[in-house]
Amino acid sequence: MGDENAILSEADARHLLRRAAFSATRKELLAAGIVGLTRGAAADKLLNYKVKTFKPGGNDQRKQHNSLLRYLLVTKNPVQEKLALFWHDHFGVGIAKLYAGSFDLAEKLMAAHNKLLRVLAKGNMKDFVKAVGKDPGMIEFLDSVRNEKFIPNENYARELLELFTVGVFDSAGNENYDQADIVQIARAFTGWGYVGAGKSFLDAGNHDFNSEFFATRGPKRIFENKGQILGGADFDVNGEGEAEIDTVVDIIFTHRDTDGENTVARRTARRLLEFYVGPDPDLAVIDAVIAASSFDVNFGIQALVRAIFCHDAFYATARPFGPGVTKSVKWPVDYAIGSMRLLGMNFAGAPKYIPGGSFTGIFTQMGNMGQTLLDPPSVFGWDWETSWLSSSTLLARYNFARDIVASRGGGRFRPDKVLDFATLTTTRQITDAVLDALDCGHNFTEADKLVCDAYLTDNSTITPDLANFDYVNEKLHGLFELVMKSPGFQVF
Repeated sequence: MGDENAILSEADARHLLRRAAFSATRKELLAAGIVGLTRGAAADKLLNYKVKTFKPGGNDQRKQHNSLLRYLLVTKNPVQEKLALFWHDHFGVGIAKLYAGSFDLAEKLMAAHNKLLRVLAKGNMKDFVKAVGKDPGMIEFLDSVRNEKFIPNENYARELLELFTVGVFDSAGNENYDQADIVQIARAFTGWGYVGAGKSFLDAGNHDFNSEFFATRGPKRIFENKGQILGGADFDVNGEGEAEIDTVVDIIFTHRDTDGENTVARRTARRLLEFYVGPDPDLAVIDAVIAASSFDVNFGIQALVRAIFCHDAFYATARPFGPGVTKSVKWPVDYAIGSMRLLGMNFAGAPKYIPGGSFTGIFTQMGNMGQTLLDPPSVFGWDWETSWLSSSTLLARYNFARDIVASRGGGRFRPDKVLDFATLTTTRQITDAVLDALDCGHNFTEADKLVCDAYLTDNSTITPDLANFDYVNEKLHGLFELVMKSPGFQVF
């Protein structure tokens, strides 16, 4: 048991970098300087990163996707990027829908939206939601640009409640809002549009003002029946027009569930725990990280993530497979980028392909694994955990592993660069070194290691010899591939 004052062991530090970033080589672990720090100090060191404002480039979807993947591979700010990936899923804007609405601007809208996620990733959640509501990419994606005063469009209002803030049900299974709330919130967002990819505006002539619709739509009020706000809350109290969408968000962030707890805080904490720890977090853990961070009062994302990185539940998932141990399936982007970063590899050519095996570009590789960044399958984002794994997506992961170890030429796989051959003379030393290089030894039992040992010697019929090119090319490369295809490498 521990808290923010518990001292970080080397194993804990690797786990922290595994989940907060894209894993870490021994060199990166040393450079991070977090071994021996307290959990709190280590979390602070990682989360006090200098915000980078990268924006994916490219004039088509494939180029833009590849620009982002290349950045994830080389970034010095992996903690920022991992958190930005969470928000990319949470807000769910996808470029396919942007093409349908604004073909000439789709890439610019997507790039600007992705930059926004990166810049605000660790800031204030309430400010973040307000900014997303005014983001041209979101205005296009969820049809605020088509939300007119005479024919309101409810898409953004619905997802603002269902996905971005309170959720449909609270922790006790009770509804957090009703259809009347969606209808009313849609009124606040009527008339919003954008110019180009960077400037949103309110067309007052297309906005629902109370004086025009009071008789038919009633007062601008939400949560009359839900949210423990007696009599509801008026969202025109700060004036109508531009002010309304911020007022709506302010009110949503006061919503209380049937336990009397802040609903946005609980749902956001749950989602971040699912992302960084694993499925089905206990309500006690959710409430503990909220209390430790005062997230239900200040809504500071950095403080909430820090509390998660300090909690026992976070470090418990690093234990070996066994009863009561929760494991979380790696996202395809973690699998691909984490593997390449650990092995010191790079993409080749303009198509950004792995220079070996099938020579398939990363856009296709990622799509085959079930995750095309910048284009979630819907506003709900991706399905996580075991939904990442099917016969076809597992085959795609295996093909990626094959291409990695077959890689030659520029950006090639060089096991002599990640292992110290001079210190490895026994099969077990080689097995342990490969598992360490791939940062997955914690998921391998003694029985698993014996299988690796047997593979290296063909059940003792050959002697390991890392000075022998053919042995390295067949057996050592093969062990890396075998490990990358194993169950222990598919999970954190």
